Amino acid sequence: MKIVLSGTAGPRGRPEPGCPCASCLTLPGGHRRPTEVLVDGQAISPGSHVLVDGQVLPPGSHVRGGVRLLFEPDAALPDDGAGGPYDVVLLDLLGRPERLGELRRAGMVAAGAQVVAVGLDHRVRSEEELGRRLELWGARAVPDGTVLELPGPARVPHPRRTLLLGGSRSGKSAEAELRLAAEPHVTYVATGPSGAGDGEWAARVRAHRERRPAHWDTAETTDLAGTIATATTPLLVDGLGTWVAAVFDEHGAWEGPREPVWRRCDELVEAWRRTPVEIVAVSDEVGLGVVPATASGRAFRDVLGKLNERLAAESEYVALVVAGRLLPL
Repeated sequence: MKIVLSGTAGPRGRPEPGCPCASCLTLPGGHRRPTEVLVDGQAISPGSHVLVDGQVLPPGSHVRGGVRLLFEPDAALPDDGAGGPYDVVLLDLLGRPERLGELRRAGMVAAGAQVVAVGLDHRVRSEEELGRRLELWGARAVPDGTVLELPGPARVPHPRRTLLLGGSRSGKSAEAELRLAAEPHVTYVATGPSGAGDGEWAARVRAHRERRPAHWDTAETTDLAGTIATATTPLLVDGLGTWVAAVFDEHGAWEGPREPVWRRCDELVEAWRRTPVEIVAVSDEVGLGVVPATASGRAFRDVLGKLNERLAAESEYVALVVAGRLLPL
C-alpha cells in the first residue's frame, strides 16, 4: 500500500490567495496545496464508503495489504472500534486536537502509527508553531508529495514536570490545555472555588470547562500533594495561585500564623519531585506587579513566588506565557 500526500493544506491552500493575515503573508504562494491523498495512485475522499479488495469500510477508512488508514480531516470520527486500530491517521488537528486523544482512548491508533495533520491553514501563526504543537500531540506535518512509510517516527516523550507561568489573561491556561490536548487520559485538577454565588467567577469556570476536551476527568480539590501522589494518568493543575489562596483560607493564615501554609508548600514540592505521572501546572507570575499594599497581600505574593521558584527548580520544562506567546525559561 503506497500512500502519498500530494497536498496537505485546507481547501484554499496555504497561504490562502489574497489573505492579508500575518500567517499567510509569511509564506510563499503555493507553499501547501489543498489536501489530497493517493492510495496506490488512486485519490481517496474522506467521509465516503469505499470498496477496497472486496471489503466495504466505514466512512473515511481504507485498508489494503493489512494497513489500515483513517482519513477524516473534518468529519465526525467513526464509532469506537470501527475499522481500527489504524496504522495511518490523517486528521485536521488544528481545529480539534482532542479528536486524536479520543481515538487513542478508544484504542484506535496502533503502536507505531503514522499520525499526520492535514487541512493545514492560517489557524496557526507559523510553520514553527505548527511543528511545536504537533510534536506535543505525537503527530507531525509533512511536505506535499510525501510518501508515508511504516512504522512512523517514534513519539517524542513529554517532560515529566512542566510549569507554566504568566500574568492574568496571558494565555497560560490555554497553553497548558494545548500541551495535553491529544492525550487519551487526563485529569484536570481545579483548585479554585466553583463560583457558587458569584456569577462572574462561575462564568469563568464554565468557559474553562467548555474549552476542555469532553473525555477528560475533573477533580476539584486543594489536596494537591495527595492527588499527585496517587495519580495514574497525566494531570493538569490550574492553578497554583488559587491553591495558595485556598490554603491561606483553610489555615486562617491571612491574619494568623503562616507556618501551616509553608508546610503545605513543602508537601506539594515533595509530591511534585516524586510524581509518578506527567504533570502540567499553571501559576501566576507575581514578580512583575506592584508591591501589595497590605501585609496579607505581601505574604501571599511571597509564598506563591517562593513556591514557583521551588517547583521550577524541580521541573524539566518551565516557560513564561506573555500575550499567548511562549518564552521558555
